[in-house]
Amino acid sequence: MNALVSIITPSYNSANFIVETIQSVQKQSYENWEMIIVDDGSTDNIEEIIQSLIQKDDRIQFYKLAQNSGPAVARNAGIEKAKGKYLTFIDADDIWFPNFIEKSIKTIEETKIPFVFSSYKRTNENLEFVYSDFIVPKKVTYFDTLKSNSISCLTAFIDMEVLGKKFMPLIRKRQDMGLWLQYLKSIPFACGIQETQAIYRIRENSLSRNKSDLIKYQWQFYREVEKLTVFQSFYYLLHWMYRGFMKYRN
Repeated sequence: MNALVSIITPSYNSANFIVETIQSVQKQSYENWEMIIVDDGSTDNIEEIIQSLIQKDDRIQFYKLAQNSGPAVARNAGIEKAKGKYLTFIDADDIWFPNFIEKSIKTIEETKIPFVFSSYKRTNENLEFVYSDFIVPKKVTYFDTLKSNSISCLTAFIDMEVLGKKFMPLIRKRQDMGLWLQYLKSIPFACGIQETQAIYRIRENSLSRNKSDLIKYQWQFYREVEKLTVFQSFYYLLHWMYRGFMKYRN
């Protein structure tokens, strides 16, 4: 029997997008999955939408946090409930191509690397391809990721049976990077799939687009989460600023 894949989706006021996201999961060529949606205090009608979908597909699960607590708490709540061999993430406004899960598992089996990630296309809110594709490196190490996080939550795919169940640090931003680094400390590298496997929707209010605001959080991440020295933090921050600028050039 095919191994179970646990898909974690945090949601916050994503009623306008989440049906497309769920449909992209339902269209996967690999069918043995559970989609764990954790709502982070939405004020729209997202619960009504998802409950109607659950009635038709019991692979979808829906949970609500008692109060708005941020994406790290929502994702960790999903990770806690995950029962699969594999762990992956998709936010409530992004889209996978139909072979994403199958391709990720095949790459893990062929390379024997328990952590893989993929390239993806980038669009605006209306799914218009106004940005270039983001093509990931063939491999990234712990130190590579300190310089630039090439691993998107949209395509990270982890073998939890090999690497164990870990959780994101409870920080406002860069939580995903914190989780990737935990895994990369125990393996030589993560394996990048250069073929695009998903669509990342860049929304105007996206936290990740405000690079000037992120600089201070990146610095705090190096110092407080990874416990780097001042010199190390400054070195990696310079790399991160340059590569971040290059990443979001059209």
